[in-house]
Amino acid sequence: MFSRLVNGARVRAAWRSALLAGWCVAGLCGVTPFMSAWAMTSVKAPPKPPVNVAPVYATPLAFCQDMTRRLPNLSAAVCTKAQLTPIGAKSAQGRPLFLRDVISANAHLRVLVIGGIHGDELSSTSLVMHWIKAATETPSNIHWRFVPLMNPDGMLLDKPTRTNSRGVDLNRNFPTPNWDKEAPIYWSQRTKNDPRRYPGPKPLSEPESKWLFDEMERWKPNLIVSVHAPYGVLDFDGPTVAPQRLGRLYLDQVGIFPGSLGNYGGVHKKVPVVTIELPSALRTPQEAEIRQMWLDLLRWTAERLGAG
Repeated sequence: MFSRLVNGARVRAAWRSALLAGWCVAGLCGVTPFMSAWAMTSVKAPPKPPVNVAPVYATPLAFCQDMTRRLPNLSAAVCTKAQLTPIGAKSAQGRPLFLRDVISANAHLRVLVIGGIHGDELSSTSLVMHWIKAATETPSNIHWRFVPLMNPDGMLLDKPTRTNSRGVDLNRNFPTPNWDKEAPIYWSQRTKNDPRRYPGPKPLSEPESKWLFDEMERWKPNLIVSVHAPYGVLDFDGPTVAPQRLGRLYLDQVGIFPGSLGNYGGVHKKVPVVTIELPSALRTPQEAEIRQMWLDLLRWTAERLGAG
């Protein structure tokens, strides 16, 4: 009886070894047969970008010191005069996000200006910093809220990345309708699993996009201006008539993407979203062009949103 039990155990052990070897040959070591179908069809996240070893700045002064070393056409004076203050939210790696409010005495519109959602678009953050200065010098009936850098973890790498420190494209992480179906399919089929455009495991999985979502609910902006690069066009989503140009950038509506801010804000929430695509991710426009874009934006808000 004992010998039959031993022989039976040996047979079962041999069977398990053979089965495991077969799974390993198929590249599925560690996956049970019951999980195999799921494992072969599920969408997997791309590898995470390198861990950022740069120090975590804690004050606006430290932020300016870091930004003026990295960003094109951003002087220490412009950054310091921006008078940024901590939002109270932090990036995935614990860096504080900063903002600046510029409020007219007769403000009756709220405009949220966002830069640096993609960390490798350095010129977008620089432009927003210059626009803070312009807002303090140009009268308007607007409460401006500037957030120059939404993705500090991506921008502060030695080689900046589009995604945040967890490898998520923040501009594909907003809760557009049917995100669970459309965003993963778009990423896998249309972008061929491009790691630069990974939408995340679920909408609002990232603290940076979660803050912006919550801010839209709390503050209820009448307009969102999102600055990007490097396609050199002007995009628009929303219920009003789009601006035809800002400076040298002309309107060229490129469509909507699952999880994008334009899709979520302009199409779903009916909040106009102006998306600026600067011509270069590394070079900020000249001072005269920055000024002209600003004046064109003011003119459009006066004509179409009643900010005059």
